[in-house]
Amino acid sequence: MAPHRPRRPARRRLVTMAFALVAAGAATAPAGAAAPAATPLADYGRVSVCGTSLCDESGTPVQLRGMSTHGTQWYEQCVTDESLDVLAYDWGADVLRVSTYVQEGGYETNPQYYTDLASRIIEQATERGLYVVVDWHMLTPGDPNANTALATRFFRDITARFGDQDNLIYEIANEPSGVSWQAIRNYAHDVIPVIREGDPDSVVIVGTRGWSSLGVSDGSDESEIVNAPVNATNIMYTFHFYAASHQEVYLDTLERAAQDLPLFVTEFGTQEYTGDGPNDFGMSQRYLDLLERENISWTNWNFSDDFRSGAVFEPGTCDDGDWADPGALKEAGEWIRDRIG
Repeated sequence: MAPHRPRRPARRRLVTMAFALVAAGAATAPAGAAAPAATPLADYGRVSVCGTSLCDESGTPVQLRGMSTHGTQWYEQCVTDESLDVLAYDWGADVLRVSTYVQEGGYETNPQYYTDLASRIIEQATERGLYVVVDWHMLTPGDPNANTALATRFFRDITARFGDQDNLIYEIANEPSGVSWQAIRNYAHDVIPVIREGDPDSVVIVGTRGWSSLGVSDGSDESEIVNAPVNATNIMYTFHFYAASHQEVYLDTLERAAQDLPLFVTEFGTQEYTGDGPNDFGMSQRYLDLLERENISWTNWNFSDDFRSGAVFEPGTCDDGDWADPGALKEAGEWIRDRIG
């Protein structure tokens, strides 16, 4: 079945016009007030996994496109009502990935603060009719089992607040590394039931081996997942790529895996795996063409003004608040904006 895509150009025009009307004539209206009649959530409703696709409430495959925040412990100031207006209404995004780092000055330092911060961003995205990928951004250490107790607390708190909403998707392990698929699978079996307690019908995304490369970066491939999938329903698996570093072998693995596994690319860049360096737009387009053919949703890394080439905004943009200024976008920012809507 072909992905449900025809509405995109019309919705982008509608929400841009509505946003302009609010800005021009309704200064007292809350941010995003004009959007609910023409939003991704209004169009698709609660999504679920059907076969290897993400599907809308009617069972029609859909492809969500959007952005990932950077770590909110560093770039909270980049996620505001104004920046999300630009993302939702000007760029025409469907989804925002909210990245809560566990270590590196993140969640473990102040669980209440970072739960509240993630909640604030979830609320802002929801006001604009966006889907939200709630990203438990474990990175170092690479074994997600090292943080199972913290993950359980985080997802229990988030589902207690938002479990009755239709727009949340839960990503339980950003980039596992140095750990077997069996260990990742065991972690998923521990954490998914916690999410199901508070949000029984939600889609859950499971990280994969080798920094969510389906095992390629560890010398493996998708077969270990196909042969021993997570024992749960309504789940997807993560694939991350950085086009300047991850080329033919990764692309071929993704194409092959898409025939057997429900996949969601929750993070990618047009640069090297560091999120920096020169852009490879040619390889990036090959990936995006494959994602569209196979109906795989994606979020790009990242919606910030970090100095690296992978951040969409020029440094200083988040302090200045000039997100709508075309001159505020880096080269990669312009490229990805034109492919979201």
